[in-house]
Amino acid sequence: MMIYVANPLYDAVFKYMMEDERIAKTLLSALLQKMVIAVEMRRHEYPNISRDAISMFRVDFAATVLEDDGSKNLILIELQKTWLETETLRFRQYLAVQYNNKENMRKETKGKYALPTVAVYLLGHNVGQFTEPVIYARHKIYDYEGNEVHQEEPDPFVESLQHDSIIVQIPRLRGRVNNRLEKILSVFDQSQIYPDDQRMLELDENKYGDDAEMTHILHRLQSAAANPDIRNRMNAEDEFFQALEDRDTTIMTQKKELEKQKAAIKEKDAAIEEQKAAIEEKDAALEEQKASLEEKDASLRAAVLALSKSGMNAEMIAKTLNIGEEKIQEILSN
Repeated sequence: MMIYVANPLYDAVFKYMMEDERIAKTLLSALLQKMVIAVEMRRHEYPNISRDAISMFRVDFAATVLEDDGSKNLILIELQKTWLETETLRFRQYLAVQYNNKENMRKETKGKYALPTVAVYLLGHNVGQFTEPVIYARHKIYDYEGNEVHQEEPDPFVESLQHDSIIVQIPRLRGRVNNRLEKILSVFDQSQIYPDDQRMLELDENKYGDDAEMTHILHRLQSAAANPDIRNRMNAEDEFFQALEDRDTTIMTQKKELEKQKAAIKEKDAAIEEQKAAIEEKDAALEEQKASLEEKDASLRAAVLALSKSGMNAEMIAKTLNIGEEKIQEILSN
């Protein structure tokens, strides 16, 4: 049977879903590949639904996990979700805040070392060429020769300086259910959006009928869809992102117009430079003509003076050089 649930990619829905401790344990256990036996939501950051500010959704958990050897370990989980590719630039800033938070220090070390941290990124876009919906970036310790160093117990100093990351590419889900984690994440699959309303997903309940945890998640999302306050906040998010798209469209249009004007100015500058080059070329030709005339005038003057010095008068010089007598008189008078 097809059912309609609220789209958890919306911050208001995701918050409502993760506030359910049972769901938080289910999702985090699948992501960590370890059983989460206790979880506490630390703090939230919700987007300011405004046209001037952009903020990703964040929620922090202190989770007690059961290790393979039966021991229990307290870790900090920094869960961040964003639709926008540009928002990823803020991830490191948020992690830095967590490292500086005194609440995230190990009590047994009297605040000397931080809790081990796992950063989970739920992304509404793809990352590079990775085709897997979920990828893990885990730190390891090596010696100078590149050999991995193993310790019986993690060192709190080293653990405080680095963190593991889990990256979920929501667009890569697209009906893919190959393991427990992908089954849980299938409620985020945007290929199941209800055609008439992107705030809703259309899911086949029969695919989850034998799974109590998934049924609980579906019921929670159905409850969110029926909640007027959550629906209003979803509408506000739509308005926000529409305003963002309108702003980006305006910016792109202005950018294209500026580029067009810039190209026109560049074309005019090229024409001016071409005219300038032509004028300079003409000036150079005139200077060359002037120099040639001056050279000829100097040669004529030298010839006239030489002939005059030899005893010839102006009339004789004029006939000899085939030049008007007035010109000869002018040269001799100067």
